Amino acid sequence: MPKSGSVAEGGALDRMADYFFSPEARLDLLEIWEYIAADNLDRADRVEGEILESISKLAKNPMIGHLRRDLTSKPVRFWAVYSFLIIYDPETRPLEVVRILSAYRDVAALLK
Repeated sequence: MPKSGSVAEGGALDRMADYFFSPEARLDLLEIWEYIAADNLDRADRVEGEILESISKLAKNPMIGHLRRDLTSKPVRFWAVYSFLIIYDPETRPLEVVRILSAYRDVAALLK
């Protein structure tokens, strides 16, 4: 189970001042945390923290991510943290995190 107060846990942290998670993105983060935590709780917390730190940076500078026309025609941008892709809408305020997906998955199919 995610540490208390974790975004993956849900609750009050679903919506931050600078960004918010779609229901799918919140579930993605929970699944990432659980997958990593099965082997190493500290690493799961560390990865979650780095993802959140990157999202906070993206909220302040939303255009620094990359367009990926090979994956979707939607107006979203991508930012990598380890092998995970943070997919967000740079036009929303607060910034909407649309999905957080492993780059090893079929990202194009998941974004349809």
